[in-house]
Amino acid sequence: MISSLDWQALWLTVKLALLTTAILLVIGLPSAWWLARYQGRFKAFIEALIALPLVLPPTVLGFYLLMAFSPNNWLGNTWQSLTGQSLAFSFSGILLGSVIYSLPFVLQPLHSGFSQLGLKYSQAAAGLGMPARQRFFHLLLPLMKPSIISAATLGFAHTLGEFGLVLMIGGNLPGETQVLSIALYNHVEALDYQQAHSLAAVLIVFSVLALTVLYRFNRSFRLGSV
Repeated sequence: MISSLDWQALWLTVKLALLTTAILLVIGLPSAWWLARYQGRFKAFIEALIALPLVLPPTVLGFYLLMAFSPNNWLGNTWQSLTGQSLAFSFSGILLGSVIYSLPFVLQPLHSGFSQLGLKYSQAAAGLGMPARQRFFHLLLPLMKPSIISAATLGFAHTLGEFGLVLMIGGNLPGETQVLSIALYNHVEALDYQQAHSLAAVLIVFSVLALTVLYRFNRSFRLGSV
């Protein structure tokens, strides 16, 4: 049986993954569109910064974010002045950290999709007099559907399994920052392997379902485009 605290951790994990994915899609779509067209000298450096969470240990990123979220630094101080709450060890803090940590998992598929589209569709529509905003929302985004679904699925699945980063900047506060992976760690530390098995199974099921949806959609899209 899953305890009430574990149900809270499950809901918090799903909430964190959904909000992270939604924020990253809003940020990522225009950013990927711009990056696919930018050919300046700093492109490689920008791409390296975006991909940094892929190779940087989560605890390293979490440590520096924790320092930035401190009331002694401008980001944490500004947040506390505006909201009256600390950014560190809060849901808002782990949400911001998750957005940064999962950024490459969402932005890279979108960047790849826009790069594959190229400029031909946009240029043809521009030649017919379609405004830039309409080209983006009514032409490019429908063509980007496979990349958007891939980006959303990868961002959601990646956020579900976050551990080191969340623990560093959010701690282990039940109902506030204790996500499913941290609850699983607590059960293992307490030698409560039965509960640990239950939570691990939930994470496995979520991950398998997300990847199944991704691969099935991509396969259907490829077959439909033949």
